[in-house]
Amino acid sequence: MPATTASPKSAVSAERAHAATVRTSTADIARFLQDNLGQRLTARIAGISDTKQVGRWASGDITPRHEAEARLRAAIQVFHLIQDAESVYTARAWMIGMNPQLADEAPAQCIADGRWRDVMVAARAYVDGG
Repeated sequence: MPATTASPKSAVSAERAHAATVRTSTADIARFLQDNLGQRLTARIAGISDTKQVGRWASGDITPRHEAEARLRAAIQVFHLIQDAESVYTARAWMIGMNPQLADEAPAQCIADGRWRDVMVAARAYVDGG
């Protein structure tokens, strides 16, 4: 395992979140995010304007482009990290709320902007109580 500055608590949660993310189909990821964050926010995270695309991804009718899939996978991984340590409600609030470690931007927006690593660092800090 690579060296990390994460505490054991966030490291274990991060490993579980990563494992769940890579084992989950794109359709299931889209469905999960749509159910927990809504279709509009999921579309924004993915970088698309057509919110109905999310529903098509969730049904498995079509698959997102690589860039959109990467954003969705980043979002669900962070969501699972927070959910594992707290709850689904806390994870949702954390994703959409202003975050002081992200210059008061919402983590969901930061993922949409391609700042996935910054969001993961902030999520681990949150899980560790920071």
